[in-house]
Amino acid sequence: MKREKKEQVVKHVAEKLEKAQGIYLTEFQGLDVSQMAQLRNEFRQAGVEYKVVKNTLVKKALENVAGGDRLADGLVNTTGLAIGYDDPVVPAKIIEKFSKKNEQLKFKMAAIDGSVFDADKLPELAKMLSKIENIGRVAGLVNQVVASVPMVMNAVMRDLVSVIDQVGKQKQ
Repeated sequence: MKREKKEQVVKHVAEKLEKAQGIYLTEFQGLDVSQMAQLRNEFRQAGVEYKVVKNTLVKKALENVAGGDRLADGLVNTTGLAIGYDDPVVPAKIIEKFSKKNEQLKFKMAAIDGSVFDADKLPELAKMLSKIENIGRVAGLVNQVVASVPMVMNAVMRDLVSVIDQVGKQKQ
């Protein structure tokens, strides 16, 4: 690959990494073409980009990413980059699910908002709630609070009427 082409690849990957909310490094050695196509398809359906780029070029691209220097330690052997733009947890869920069926896929490490997670943290990352699940929980809590406001208001009014009634009875 010529120098200009390498520089273009580094620039392109760096732009993607800067936009990413979650960056995951995987080792895919041993996956056949159909397994790799299936993995890419699962990532694509979830809005996650999966790229295979030479480790040296990814190291250059990581120079401008928070935690990139620590993430560069995982760039050994074959490396696939799973880049989550909308939700930093979705790639972890896909990697964990896929690697249970295909042991050749191995999670190396991840960076989420500048924090770097080693290979042993995949189960914890995969158990985290996704952005949509968090929004759903917040919406549910807001709905519960809004639903309880009339009951609280009724209880306050009832108690106020009771107090006024008691005061009136005492004055008589």
